[in-house]
This record gives sequence, C-alpha cells and structure tokens, in this order.
Amino acid sequence: MASVSMILALILASLFAIIRVVRFPVLDAATRLFISFFRGTPLLVQLFLFYYGLPQLFSFLTAIDGVTAAIVGLTLHFSAYMAESIRAAILGVDRSQWEAAKSIGMSTGQMMRRIILPQAARVAAPTLINYFIDLIKSTSLAFTLGVTELMGAAQKEAAGSFLYFETFIVVAVIYWVVVESLAFVQSKIENRLSKAVSR
Repeated sequence: MASVSMILALILASLFAIIRVVRFPVLDAATRLFISFFRGTPLLVQLFLFYYGLPQLFSFLTAIDGVTAAIVGLTLHFSAYMAESIRAAILGVDRSQWEAAKSIGMSTGQMMRRIILPQAARVAAPTLINYFIDLIKSTSLAFTLGVTELMGAAQKEAAGSFLYFETFIVVAVIYWVVVESLAFVQSKIENRLSKAVSR
C-alpha cells in the first residue's frame, strides 16, 4: 500500500509542480486549490471522505473498498506536500540552465525532462524520502477503514489475546525498524549528494 501510494504520489506531485512552475492559467489555479485543500485538512478526514462520504454522493463509488480508498487518500494527501518540495527544487535550478536550454531551441518539455528535473531530483530526494517515511507511518490509519494492514492485524490480535502492551510494542518496533532503515538510506543519499555538489 505504501509503495503504490508513494509511486502515484510522486507522479502526481511532479505533474503538479511542473504546472505550478510553467503556470498554465486554469490548471495552475486548480492545482493551487488542490494543494491548499489537501495540505489544510487532516489525513483522517480525507480518508473518511473518500471511503464514507463520496459513495453517498456518487453511487458508482459504493463498491470502493478500504484499500482503494486508503491508497487514493494517501496518494492525494502526500502528493500535495511533495508537489511543493519538487516545485522548490525546480525553481532552485540555476536560471542559466533554463536560458541555455532555451537558447539551443529546446521545448519546455525537453528542457524539463533532460535538464531541469534531473537536477531538481537530486535536491528534492532527501525531502521526498522524509515524506515516504511519514507515508509509511500514516498507513496505520487505514485500519479505520477496515483494512487489515499491520495496525489492523495488531488490533484484532490484541482484542483476541488481551495482550495489548505486547502486541502494540511489537508493532511500534516494526515501524521503528522500517523508519530507521529508510533514515539510513536517506543519510547515504544526502552524503552522496553533498559530495557531488562539492566537486
């Protein structure tokens, strides 16, 4: 669930960031509204909105299951945050790079794909890993939609065995190990990026 949400969020965030940078008139306004809403409301409210609220308005959504609702909610929520990080990274690329690309006749798409985005990705990578860590921890909210992920399974186990402390301390340790592993990867990436910049 976390991996799928992260991949989809990264794709959406990149698209939103490009729209914000290039400033397509109507799309830019819509993207600003999207980012404002999903950054300004709690994730749990968004999950409930997708799972319980929207099916009441649109009958074709009544078949949506908890996993799908969780993936959609996590994807949209984190794409809003990631979009701003990617946008900042894109704007951080030296203006001479933009001008050089334009001077040799590159289109906006070619310039973004070949020159700007690869450089922005190096800058944004540590922050995006932080969001991935937050996303992994946020998957624990999926159990409120009836999804039997780690937290949901722990809830059932604890309710059956009455070993609440033992069960949830194991869950905490699992999350801790996963997050620390990602933090280790993040530190390695940051070290490599700092060395690349210093050369």
